Amino acid sequence: MDKVVHFEVPFDDAQRALTFYREAFGWQLRSMPDLSYTLATTTPTGDNGPTEPGGINGGLLKKQGPITSPVITIAVDDLDEAMARIEKLGGSVAIGRNKVGEMGFSAYVTDTEGNLIGLWQNA
Repeated sequence: MDKVVHFEVPFDDAQRALTFYREAFGWQLRSMPDLSYTLATTTPTGDNGPTEPGGINGGLLKKQGPITSPVITIAVDDLDEAMARIEKLGGSVAIGRNKVGEMGFSAYVTDTEGNLIGLWQNA
């Protein structure tokens, strides 16, 4: 069973959005300028990710392309196989495989209902 492991919240105004999420929910936010991304820590986290069962962290990024509303990200063992399976089931690939630093690979797909879903494969 593939698990939800991450979320993303797009914004129009970075400062406004970061201030909102920091002050409204107490999230710890860490900018990653080289990736044009801000990591959001929402739950106690150790070296291998969240330490509380069911807890996930996420990120904030500028609205771009199909990323215009919050996105859940699901971890998969094989990104290419997952994208092929999604297309076979009537979904589509919105943004294909992208390398994310040394951490892994991401992609975005659209399900049969028009929802954008993130996919993640660890490096």
